[in-house]
Amino acid sequence: MRNRGVLTIISGFSGVGKGTLVKALLDKYDNYALSVSATTRMPRPGETDGINYFFIRKEEFEEKIQNGAFLEYARYVDNYYGTPREYVEQQLEAGKDVLLEIEIQGARQIKKLLPEAFTIFIMPPDAVTLKERLVGRNTETMEVIEARLCRASEEAEGIEWYDSVLVNDNLEKSVEALHGLIQAAHCDTFRNKDFIKDIRKGVKAFSEGE
Repeated sequence: MRNRGVLTIISGFSGVGKGTLVKALLDKYDNYALSVSATTRMPRPGETDGINYFFIRKEEFEEKIQNGAFLEYARYVDNYYGTPREYVEQQLEAGKDVLLEIEIQGARQIKKLLPEAFTIFIMPPDAVTLKERLVGRNTETMEVIEARLCRASEEAEGIEWYDSVLVNDNLEKSVEALHGLIQAAHCDTFRNKDFIKDIRKGVKAFSEGE
């Protein structure tokens, strides 16, 4: 049986194409499981409860918070978002690489609980492209879009916290890059910064004849 899966946290600005990228990855490879988040926001056209999100009332969400039902939760643009704990653990134990599409506040919460989680931030090619993608969705008012752009500016301050950054400028290439990063993360040394420091010290000492 495959070893325990890698928990991968995928974040990025609203409108950067995280959902499209994740869906393409799931369609192409069978070793991934998507963690369906719960939210209090209204469904967008085409979204299905239990597939895209678990759409629940604010009162129910807050009750689940009190019962410890989420690995993380956050409030974003006046709505709650959270990651159900039980499903994630079941999939990891089954050897699946679990994908969590969440924002930076939730990512930090999970990283504290599960330090082994691998974090990736998805970037647009540039700010103009980001705004065009948000407007092109045609699902929100310009007021909400401007709020999301302002939030993106705030989130940019925390990008260096992530293990890796991926620019989503070509879907096919980005899917392969994302898959490669996650599979490389199965090797602990890929993210073991202390190990890397030790190797650098050892190489330096060897080159100096110590």
